[in-house]
Order: sequence, then structure tokens, then C-alpha cells
Amino acid sequence: MRGISRTSLAEVTQRLDAILPSADAAALGHELFEVVSLLGAESSLRRWLADQANPAEAKSQLIGELLESKVSPSTVLVVGDIVQAKWSRPRDLLDAVERLAVYATVASAQAGGLDGLEDELFRFERIIEAQPELRAALTLDGVDGAHKRTLLDELLSGKVSAPSLALITEAAVRPRGRTLEQGLEHYQQLVADRAQHFIAVVRTAAALSDAQQERLRQVLTRSYGRPIHLNIEVVPELVGGLSIRVGDEVIDGSVAGRLAEVRRRLAG
Repeated sequence: MRGISRTSLAEVTQRLDAILPSADAAALGHELFEVVSLLGAESSLRRWLADQANPAEAKSQLIGELLESKVSPSTVLVVGDIVQAKWSRPRDLLDAVERLAVYATVASAQAGGLDGLEDELFRFERIIEAQPELRAALTLDGVDGAHKRTLLDELLSGKVSAPSLALITEAAVRPRGRTLEQGLEHYQQLVADRAQHFIAVVRTAAALSDAQQERLRQVLTRSYGRPIHLNIEVVPELVGGLSIRVGDEVIDGSVAGRLAEVRRRLAG
């Protein structure tokens, strides 16, 4: 979470959790993403709301006046709590709104577990990496946001869950300075945070059986002290072994990885 205050984030997440049972979670998520867009575009407003020298009540009142006629009361309450919390930087406030937008968006899938949603985001990330024309249609400058939404709806509606489609669309239409791949990875990480587990991206030369996946999951869970969700990619070029990435840590036991390491040492 880098510079985001864990205490502030826990407080605003608690308010969101209190609101979700009686709110339209999908609509709340959509409206929070609209607030992300507003604050992203209005730098002076964002800085004023994040400035700890300004009274919390004044911040809440201002955001209420700005949003009251445009969003639901639930969204006003959530954003009001966020702007009253203490953030080190304006960017942290913006990141907190985006995080809660993701949490609200995935709430409908949470009861049955978020693994399927994470798998859908991961698979779509691999699809765009393998299809340059599709990636270009979703990322080239000048492509209208409405066109991207229509394209993704036609491509994915009925094939992925509604929360997955919403997050994929958000990553494509409003990237916030990220590439599409980075946006999808970022949302996968936020979903994993919500599910309170880590993601292990596993690249393997051959498909793993269910039993092998379970053994790997258990080993990694013991190593990292937290449940692990596996995102598995079959890459024949690895020749043999596994390459595993958990956060910024890479465990490369593949033949290709070992050869690459030998080459780096010889070059040095």
C-alpha cells in the first residue's frame, strides 16, 4: 500500500462495509469510480481535500455539496469519510477512493469467493498480450471511451462476471497513467487485498495437475504466512521447472531462468 495510511484505510473500509449490505454495490462502485475521475482531473480540489490543515468538517461539507445531486447518499457518505481521514499525499486520498470503488464493485462476488474474478482478470490480461490488434483498439490515443465500452461489452458480456467486466472496462477507459496490463494487475492486487491473500503468478513449461497446484499452494502459504491464489500460465519456452512471482519477489526454478542467470554472470 506504499504511502497509504493503514489506519485511515481501515477506518474508511469499515464505513464501506457498514453501508454495503443496504446499498446497490455495483452502482456504488460505479459512482466511486466517477469520483476518482473527478478528483483526478481537479488537482486543486484534490490537494485541498488532502491538506490536513483544513478542517475535516469543511472537507466533508464541500464534497457533499459537490456530489449530493449527482450520486447516491451512500457514495456521499463513503467519500465524506475518505476526505475526513488523514492522508500523507493527495495521491493517497485518490488511491483510497479507487480502492473502495474496487471493493464495492466486487462485493456481489465476495460471498462466493473472489478467486473466479481474479482468474477472469488474469485471463483477460493474457488475452490482450496475445492479441495486439485488440490491445491497440483498447489503448491507442484518440479511441473514444464509449467505443471501448461497447467493444468490451460485445466481447465479454456473458463470458465474465459483471464485476470483472466493470473493472476491465475501467482499466481500459480510465487508465490513470497505467498501461492496460498494469491496470489489470493493479485491480487484481486490490481484489487480492480484499480477499486477504497473496497472488502467485506461476509460469510453467507444462500444465500442473490439481494435486500439484494444491501442493504448490500449501508450500507458498506456509512460506508467506498468508493464503495464496495461483495465477498459472503455461509457457513451453521455459523448457522445465517453474517461475513464481509473489509481489516483487521472483523464484525462478525454470531451465530457461537458470540459463539466463548463467549468461548474466558470464557477461558480468
